[in-house]
Amino acid sequence: MINKYSSVPLYSQLKTLIIDKIETGEYGEETKIPSEQELCEQYDISRPTVRQAVSELTSSGYLYKEKGKGTFVAKTKSKIDIKSFTGFTDSILDSQEPGQHNIISLRSINSSSLKCLEDIFVSSGSNNQQNNFAEIKYIVTQKNDVLSYNISYIPLGFFPGIIEDIKAKKPSYEILRGKYPLLPVKTKSTIEIVYTGQEDAQYLHVQTGNALIKIDNILYSKSGQVVEFVVAKYKADKCKLMFENNK
Repeated sequence: MINKYSSVPLYSQLKTLIIDKIETGEYGEETKIPSEQELCEQYDISRPTVRQAVSELTSSGYLYKEKGKGTFVAKTKSKIDIKSFTGFTDSILDSQEPGQHNIISLRSINSSSLKCLEDIFVSSGSNNQQNNFAEIKYIVTQKNDVLSYNISYIPLGFFPGIIEDIKAKKPSYEILRGKYPLLPVKTKSTIEIVYTGQEDAQYLHVQTGNALIKIDNILYSKSGQVVEFVVAKYKADKCKLMFENNK
């Protein structure tokens, strides 16, 4: 219960009580919590105190609000285990069934429309001098919830028929037949926090300005050529990064 004589602020005590109820399952995922008025009456505290506690729990991802309906418990965050995560995780080339991804769009683009492609495929020291790329946009879902929005760039000079092959839902062994020297065997990844733009918001089903975990993966062939570049954006409020190290 709330201790009005404690040095801990009342709103902070209420936050702890609500979190405890969430973690013990008393407030289940996607279930509505008591209204502000009900919490005021239950704990004999003021509405501003309740409002501050609920606001901070909403900002930290424990709760979410639906206009006209109330405040609900958010889904548990999906775990991204860094120990098992590799740059191949979101790859199209390394996927057994590339056409089975939740693909949003497939098209050919020129590197002049996206400067990072020239930087990665040319300036990085790769021997690839091709200017045209397959741009493949797709989403990854978990338990019917969108987890990430990904874009893969693959040089058409190396894989000229890949757009048509993916549209035809060909398995990877057919797409990559005869191209074994170009299979990805090494990756380099970078992780940063970015904020949702309009396109990200559309596919991730979040508001613009929300924090995202952005992972850039550059995939190399055995000979050191860049064969794929993948940008994966994960909803920061739905994901946990797990680290485990041994000395």
